[in-house]
Amino acid sequence: MMGTLLISGLVFVSITAAILGVGLMLQGNKNTEIEKRLATLTCGPTSSKGQTTTDSVLARPLQAEVGFGHFLATRFGGCRLFLEQANVPWPLQRILAMTLGLAIVGMVVGITAVQDSLVACLLAATTATLPWGWLYVRRRKRLQEFGRQLPQALDLISRALRAGHSLSSGFELVSTELPDPISAEFRRCYEEQNLGIPFDDAVKAMANRVPDLDLRFLATALVLQRQTGGDLAEVLDKIADLIRGRFKLRGQIQALTGEGRLSGIVLLALPPVLFLVMYYMNPAYCRPLFDDPLGQQMLMAAVASQVVGALVIRKIINIKV
Repeated sequence: MMGTLLISGLVFVSITAAILGVGLMLQGNKNTEIEKRLATLTCGPTSSKGQTTTDSVLARPLQAEVGFGHFLATRFGGCRLFLEQANVPWPLQRILAMTLGLAIVGMVVGITAVQDSLVACLLAATTATLPWGWLYVRRRKRLQEFGRQLPQALDLISRALRAGHSLSSGFELVSTELPDPISAEFRRCYEEQNLGIPFDDAVKAMANRVPDLDLRFLATALVLQRQTGGDLAEVLDKIADLIRGRFKLRGQIQALTGEGRLSGIVLLALPPVLFLVMYYMNPAYCRPLFDDPLGQQMLMAAVASQVVGALVIRKIINIKV
């Protein structure tokens, strides 16, 4: 029994590491050539490897995290920025504790209920990814809502400029008149320049916090206008029209790819649902997939095929605007 538990733990660690590695590879650097050029203008100085350098005194909070969570946050993938973009005020240690706790719960449930080491490891790996999946969904919804609110914010700033207000006053107006999440980001930018940070640097920091291409267009326009001059209100109106046009085109693409997305959902959900139904009706018929070595290989091949199919379908229906 102890050897089985040890093997189960090792397999669980391997599967979890593989899932985290695949997640980091899929996250990657998705910037297009335009985004890279905008990042050069809006995200401050870069290192020799092309990465933004943020190791400054102003970039660190007064009560910075210490310990293992801080080490992970500063070394692996910008976990702190990920939590900030998801608008979750929890420290990284709490997320890691939730991940470990859910993994242990999944392992215990799998061993006690199913009494199969492979199923227990798969269940533990699945439950361990639940907090990060929730954070990813929360972050994605927040960024999408920010993008939808951005044209309205640009119109508000443009009208404020035409009425004789300053650009910083326009940012303050956005922070007080519009709801979250855009009001929180513009309020932070306004408060940063009130505390003495140059306005250009505050705008660049906001563009670095929020990975939105339209916001980088805005930051580039603001920085260039403050350096060269020009009619900023007209520029903001054109950027707002551009963003609305992209939203309209994106809606048309969603309508045209709706059938493909529905077909992908059906094709991906049909095998596991059918397997669960068969396992419920006749467990002995499905046991060779877990007990026999050939059945285990077939099961792993089926899971790999599902993952490859999901990636292919996502590549077909995901048209970037």
